Amino acid sequence: MAETRSAYAAAGVDVEAGQRAVDLMRTAVAGTRRPEVLEDLGGFGAAFALPSGYRDPVLVSSTDGVGTKTAIASTVGRFDTVGIDLVAMCVDDVVCSGAEPLWMLDYLAVGSLVPERAAEIVGGIAEGCRQAGCALIGGETAEHPGVMEPDQFDLAGFCVGIVERERRLDGSQARAGDAIVGLASSGLHANGFSLVREVIRARDLDLTVPFREVLARWLPGTAITRESDDRFLGQVLLTPTTIYAPAIHALMQRVEVRGLAHVTGGGLPANVPRALAAGLGARLDPRRWPIPSVFRLFAQLADLHDREMRATFNGGLGMVAVVPPDQVALAIHTLAASGVEAWEVGRVEPVGSLGATRYLEAPIE
Repeated sequence: MAETRSAYAAAGVDVEAGQRAVDLMRTAVAGTRRPEVLEDLGGFGAAFALPSGYRDPVLVSSTDGVGTKTAIASTVGRFDTVGIDLVAMCVDDVVCSGAEPLWMLDYLAVGSLVPERAAEIVGGIAEGCRQAGCALIGGETAEHPGVMEPDQFDLAGFCVGIVERERRLDGSQARAGDAIVGLASSGLHANGFSLVREVIRARDLDLTVPFREVLARWLPGTAITRESDDRFLGQVLLTPTTIYAPAIHALMQRVEVRGLAHVTGGGLPANVPRALAAGLGARLDPRRWPIPSVFRLFAQLADLHDREMRATFNGGLGMVAVVPPDQVALAIHTLAASGVEAWEVGRVEPVGSLGATRYLEAPIE
């Protein structure tokens, strides 16, 4: 066995490092445990019992990754936030069906396994799961020497949630005249980073420079919004994606939520209509919510006009909820109580009134 492992190590795979990484992850993973988890970390499969009390349960699943935001993490040398991004990307997709997230699995691929770094990444995943209220019940860490550079890594995950069939959101509940409430994003979240990285390269941006200095150079006179004055540019870019699951759960207890859309790749135009049935579209009024300065900065650096910026990034809204117009104030108040700022940003209209499109940016009086 020693000779086999020695040969494998010579090929670039350190089995002992893998075991050390698992040992370092155990405490963080254990902190996400739910009563339905049947086995500890380390088995060949992860077992989870369905919660009791459901009459006609439907399981909802989603898989996603963090994308090229991982390259920013490697450059900055900070690895504790991208795991939160991973959970958010998966969990908040599941939530759009009205489901409660139950468990997560993760897949971490690395060029060369550094146990402490892997544990830091998985610790972030565990933190995201704690925020979302779901269990991290298993995963895989794979070493890919010769395929990935030693400092490269990629991160993907898989989430499962549960909802009563009669309460599942599928786009059919929304009605013309309903209000669209936008939930504030924490920043870029985990989309558009291929463009961000190209801008960083083309403009020779230093990620260790304070964000306020970068903003002052390229957009003088622009006030900083939603970013701390003393953070570096790299830290602002690594701000983790907001996990909306707890706030949405609280919202659905008090408000008739008729649709939800997680704003990810493709920005607002690609995602908001997904909360609506065929024949309905969304009219959004960008004057109704503030655009964080990090979006203004990268729109300027990439020469994007405002509409293109909102079709590339989330534009300051990480999720939208469709609610009856007479429940807007209650929805905004409920979200605020969960720590999520929100605004009435638009309304649902028949496609015909939007010029045969399902998404239109235009004033709403």
